[in-house]
Amino acid sequence: MSKETEKQRWQRNFADLLQELRVAQTGVQILFAFLLTLPFSSGFTRTTQFQKDIYIVALLAAAAATAMIISPVAFHRALFRQGRKPELVRFAHRMASGGLAFMLISMVSAVLLITDFVLDRSVAFVLSGLAGLWFLTFWVFLPFSRRNWGEDDDDDDDDDEPRSLAD
Repeated sequence: MSKETEKQRWQRNFADLLQELRVAQTGVQILFAFLLTLPFSSGFTRTTQFQKDIYIVALLAAAAATAMIISPVAFHRALFRQGRKPELVRFAHRMASGGLAFMLISMVSAVLLITDFVLDRSVAFVLSGLAGLWFLTFWVFLPFSRRNWGEDDDDDDDDDEPRSLAD
C-alpha cells in the first residue's frame, strides 16, 4: 500500500475540513435564521431589557459564527489554483475553531434567552450553564482528552508485548 504524498494529505485534510464545516454551517444558519425572525414575533414585545441584551449577544455570536464558518470558501476562491493548500487548511482550521466558539456562545445565549423568558432567572442560569458544560464536554473536553487515540497503534505490529515509555 502506498503512502500519500504531502500534496494529497493537504487535499484530504481540506476535504475533511469542508465536510465538517458543512455540518456546522447548517446548524449555525438555522440558529441565525431563528434569531433573525425572533424580534418580529408577537411575544418579543414582552421581553425584559436583560432578555433583549442576551438576544443581541446570541444574534451577534451567530453572525460571527456564520462568517467564520463560511470564510474558508471565500479564502479558497481567493487562493484557487495558487498551490497554497497548506495555508488554506491552516486558515480554515482556525476559522472553523473560532466559528464553533461563537456558535457555542450563541447557542448558550439562546438557551438563556428562552429559559429566562419562560422560567425563573435562577433556573435559567442553571440550565444555561448546564447547556454550556454539555457543549464544552462534547466540543472541547472529550476531543482534546482523546487527541492521542491510536497513536500507539501500529497496523504492522501485532505482538502483545508491552511498550516502554521510550517507544
